[in-house]
Amino acid sequence: MKKSIVILFLILANLFWAGNYIFGKYVVTELSPIQLTFTRWLIAVFLLFPLAQWIEKPDWKSVWKAWKLLLVMGVLGIISYNFFLYWALTYTTSMNAALVNSMNPALIVLFSALLLKEKISSLHSLGLIISLFGVLLVLTKGHLLDIFQLTYNKGDLLMILAILVWTFYSIIGKKLKNIPIISATAVSVFLGLILIAPFAIGSGMNLDLSSKAIIGLLYIGIFPSVGSFIFWNISLRHINAGQAGIYLNLIAVFTAILNLILGHAITTIQTLGGLLVFLGVYLTSKKKKADPSAVTKNM
Repeated sequence: MKKSIVILFLILANLFWAGNYIFGKYVVTELSPIQLTFTRWLIAVFLLFPLAQWIEKPDWKSVWKAWKLLLVMGVLGIISYNFFLYWALTYTTSMNAALVNSMNPALIVLFSALLLKEKISSLHSLGLIISLFGVLLVLTKGHLLDIFQLTYNKGDLLMILAILVWTFYSIIGKKLKNIPIISATAVSVFLGLILIAPFAIGSGMNLDLSSKAIIGLLYIGIFPSVGSFIFWNISLRHINAGQAGIYLNLIAVFTAILNLILGHAITTIQTLGGLLVFLGVYLTSKKKKADPSAVTKNM
């Protein structure tokens, strides 16, 4: 797959996830984190299986042979990450949640180096630092020292759990190279739903939702749940997990852009921070010219 296509998929995945933060904030006021997680994936599963059959026409028997690994993926990426994210938003501010989330790329790079033996070049390290600095500018509105004045509460700790879960999800996803992407995602979602269904239903589902919550729920069930996961897992088969992780910093930038569309002002500092994030992502996506085999292997 062409490098430009991989980058496009990573950008789209994070654009859809940014919308998850915005719409999730509305829906979580009417549905509990576990109910929102369950309903989100219930919508998605009815799209994933037909898409998998239509596009990939997989040998379902061979897909189900990897059920143990897909179950782990379901527990991590389908249930745990989303549950901790929505739970965190009930306790902490969006600024704190986004700030903690900005640590995710660094964790993926670190654990990829430790567990997958992925090399971290000086250029990639520079890109990571620049991108992280841009995120901090966006989140603190240029007052970088504010990072040391934040009081971390239960929600902040839950966000740390969420990004740890996503780190391992991304790394484990590298082991699914022989399974069609959409099919693997569909099965992992199905297995995750089986596990979480008793808890969601037992908690008492709220069916009296506002129109705003319904629209948000439909968005979350389609774009972040189907689009982002497919694009993300496709990308992980053509790029290192550490390199893909740096693109998660785009979530903060896209969230700012979406807020602008919704009528919220964007400051000069936020614009500068966004440009630094894009610069960092660009540097991290660069390959070493002296190692053409690496390009063939990763792209």
